[in-house]
Amino acid sequence: MISVVVPTLNSEASLPQTLASLVTAAVDGLVREVIIVDGGSSDGTATIADQTGARLVVSARGRGSQLAAGARAARFPWLLFLHADTALEDGWEREAVAFVRRIEAGACAPSAAAFRFALDAQGLRPRLLERLVALRCAVWRLPYGDQGLLVPKRLYEALGGYRPLLLMEDVDLVRRLGRGRMTMLRARAVTSALRFQREGYWRRSARNLLCLTLYLCNVPIATIHRLYG
Repeated sequence: MISVVVPTLNSEASLPQTLASLVTAAVDGLVREVIIVDGGSSDGTATIADQTGARLVVSARGRGSQLAAGARAARFPWLLFLHADTALEDGWEREAVAFVRRIEAGACAPSAAAFRFALDAQGLRPRLLERLVALRCAVWRLPYGDQGLLVPKRLYEALGGYRPLLLMEDVDLVRRLGRGRMTMLRARAVTSALRFQREGYWRRSARNLLCLTLYLCNVPIATIHRLYG
């Protein structure tokens, strides 16, 4: 039923945990294939893909391009886009199945769903950040890519899919979906906190907010990328 697409770049440290979170859903027949879209890793990412039975697709580097390549390779009617440093918590498949069944039964219009943001770190700062992300999603229905995205392939293709942007490819697609076609699930997508710990929670969060603000003000992506990089 679901093709999972995971873009990677030197992801050997985090990828096993991401893939492990899909095992129960694969055993139950919900996840039918996992597509690893690699942007040129020099570590053991390709070996992990091979050992776990995932399909390996090689793509031009860039998350937007890699996600798009994975969607083109997908063979099943639902797509789940998931970052390589994010693992879905136990039980996520129950909510996903309920969401898919509502759409397929015609109980609601075709739409997408994302998971609740969480970080794999203890302390006050990660909990505050999680609350701020929850507020953003409640008010604007604007999840980022590290919250996963579950979407019917037909709807994804009708929207034009992911664009080969240098960044903001997740926000770009979610904005085309619109608030009315975005559901926030209760299950958590637990993301590695290493990037926040390395750069500083508030420094990275402020930079992300600045990039989002510039993007919404139609500042060219290339300009934002220079600031982001």
